[in-house]
Amino acid sequence: MTTIRSNPKPSSLLASPVSILDGVGPKKAQALSKIGVSTLEDIFYLMPRRYEDRRFPKQLRDIQPGNIECTIAFIIEISRIRGRTEAVIADDTGTARVVWFTDKIAGFLRTGTKLAIYGQVSSYYDKPQFTHPEFEILYRKSQVPNLIGKIVPIYPGTADLTQNAIKKFIGTAFDAYGWCLVDFLPESIIKRYSMMSLKEAVRQVHSPENEDKFIRARNRLAFNEFFLLQTGVMMRRQEFSEKYKAEIISDGQTFSKFRDSLPFKLTDAQRVAVYEILEDMRQPCPMNRLLQGDVGSGKTIVAVFAMLAAFDSGVQSAFMAPTEILAQQHYMSLKKFLDPLGVRTALLTGSLKLSERREILAGLSDGTINIAVGTHALFSEAVTFKNLALVIVDEQHRFGVLQRSGLTAKAKAPHVLAMTATPIPRTLIMSVYGDLEVSTLNELPKGRKEIKTVAVKAKDFDSVCKKIIEQVSKGHQVYWVCPLIDEGERDLASVTSANERLKKAMPRIKTAILHGQLAIDEKSRIMSDFASGKIDLLVATVVIEVGVDVPNATMIVIQDAGQFGLAQLHQLRGRVGRGDAQSYCVLIENADITETGRERVSAMVEISDGFRLSERDLIQRGPGEVCGTHQHGVTDFRVADIVRDEKILTLAKNEASILLEADPELKNEPELRREIFRKLGKVLELAVTS
Repeated sequence: MTTIRSNPKPSSLLASPVSILDGVGPKKAQALSKIGVSTLEDIFYLMPRRYEDRRFPKQLRDIQPGNIECTIAFIIEISRIRGRTEAVIADDTGTARVVWFTDKIAGFLRTGTKLAIYGQVSSYYDKPQFTHPEFEILYRKSQVPNLIGKIVPIYPGTADLTQNAIKKFIGTAFDAYGWCLVDFLPESIIKRYSMMSLKEAVRQVHSPENEDKFIRARNRLAFNEFFLLQTGVMMRRQEFSEKYKAEIISDGQTFSKFRDSLPFKLTDAQRVAVYEILEDMRQPCPMNRLLQGDVGSGKTIVAVFAMLAAFDSGVQSAFMAPTEILAQQHYMSLKKFLDPLGVRTALLTGSLKLSERREILAGLSDGTINIAVGTHALFSEAVTFKNLALVIVDEQHRFGVLQRSGLTAKAKAPHVLAMTATPIPRTLIMSVYGDLEVSTLNELPKGRKEIKTVAVKAKDFDSVCKKIIEQVSKGHQVYWVCPLIDEGERDLASVTSANERLKKAMPRIKTAILHGQLAIDEKSRIMSDFASGKIDLLVATVVIEVGVDVPNATMIVIQDAGQFGLAQLHQLRGRVGRGDAQSYCVLIENADITETGRERVSAMVEISDGFRLSERDLIQRGPGEVCGTHQHGVTDFRVADIVRDEKILTLAKNEASILLEADPELKNEPELRREIFRKLGKVLELAVTS
């Protein structure tokens, strides 16, 4: 046992290695680390993966084959048979057979031994039989069994770590260090909602007395997690708004000229988003807004309005995309809008010639270039802006945190507009993205038809080809997407093999392949040829997932569709349906598709709305993977569930807001302040920018 100095702080003790506990040597500590337990705090918050209700043992006449049952009975026969232990047990109401798959048990059980038993019941010659059950010997007549008669937690375990060992370590932790579980919630909140104490809540999730107390305990711990994150994010946002002052940006003559010259009407959602962005940029506090909209909802036009307001205000904008192909596509789209207005735009990527790069760098530095479009090359040390005041980050979830913060470092306090075509569930916006204001484009431009989505089997290849020929004969184009570039160890479709098969099946169809390993010039040429109609069928990897805009493409086929994530499938589907013609998405299921893969495909066929799909994706993958912050610990809730606990999340957010309005620096809540910085001090910056 580790020696601890006198009068240690509870927080420092909680951070102590789990080996501080009696009985936890190096081997047990290593085994515990495999289930996520490294510190004393981890053992307290090791949540059971399920519970078994063993409160009500049955008499033998009432136990039912096919059920998991518990009972108390006496052994009336016992024997060793071919490496097994077989026994007959009895109570006042009947008998049952018991089989253990080891003969060692027979060595310490005797006729007349009283047992508490819990396990699966089957039928053996019309008699109930317990097969390899858990058991406990009851030595005294009045002995209360530990195995049954209560709700029993079942923890994640390993071969080196039994359930009994885990329960023993948790009990030891409570006995020796339970006093370290100090309440950090404001007393007013605890009283207002009649919450149980933190120590009692932790005890109840490990040893629930009944359902009511368990629910109260779990909800208390979920509230703790949400409340800490909400309070921390709000404090960080408040601190940022006080510390940094941004350029005041307002719309002017160029903005109005562009608005009046548009050949189409903005949707109501687009108009609201433009208004919200302008209102933000008119304030000295830097804008930090997320513009989310389903594929094809018109986010680029909204971004153009923001950049024109910056131009009218005499400051520069930067538009950052995750890939060179996407950056080039945005650059061409923006030039089409901005060149007639006299706005100078430049494309800065890693593949530029040295002379071109020097010219662009000089223009950004002296301010003659108004808008820079590019990839991560925008935040390299060589790039300097004269007066960068607006940063737009497209598909923001695809960037690393350091990349985005590197670009915002190019200006003291730029306004930031993050855009995503992957709708973010409302509960994630309330929690992880709690520092962002959100504008949502939930309307599609008039005339857009819903994409018809169908699922087919691999054996339907010929009928899929007929549909492709039909679309090409109408003057349209088609995408065919595969998970791999070349055939590999996994038995999945590859671009190269699919292209060969498609050319043989449809020799008159002009095909080409596109994937990430091609040179950027080659990729650009292929995309240009496809956009101009020189290519009928583009066989590609997910390199086309975002940003590719070819209105004449009306069909996309996704092979081995179950291999892709739900959000990715929806993004791929969004490559079509960008014109007036009816579009189609065909999902091909391979023979050995997983249950999860089948669920994704079914969801795609059933749901066309990206926001509903994002909720389904959150349930399937969890918040960490959906928002890209899992590695930072922001979404590593031990108890809380963002999907299930939305009401608790809303309550926590409201309470955090009320508290900080009255006590912005938490001067009256030192324990809460300490807990926020202990738990979130290192990751809070990441939570704000992720």
